[in-house]
Amino acid sequence: MDLGSTQYFKVETEPETGVRVVLSTVYEALNEKGYNPVNQIVGYIMSGDPTYITSHNNARSLIMKVERDELVEELLTEYIRNNHWDDK
Repeated sequence: MDLGSTQYFKVETEPETGVRVVLSTVYEALNEKGYNPVNQIVGYIMSGDPTYITSHNNARSLIMKVERDELVEELLTEYIRNNHWDDK
C-alpha cells in the first residue's frame, strides 16, 4: 500500500434510485400534503428523525434509503451549480 498517494473515491448512483430522484419525490409528496418541503427536509437532515417526512407516496421509505450526507452533498452541489461557483 502506497501511503504517499491520495486515493480517489467516487460513488456512482443509479438514475432510478439516485439522490436527486429521491429528493424530488420527497419534495413533491411533502408539498402535496401541505407541508413546507424545505423545513421538513432540513428537519430530517439535521435530526435523522424520519417522522419529518410524510409516508405519502412512499417518501419516508425512499429518503431513509439515502444517507443524510448524500442528501447534503446533492443539495450543496446543485446550489453551487445554480450559483455558477463551479465556473471559477
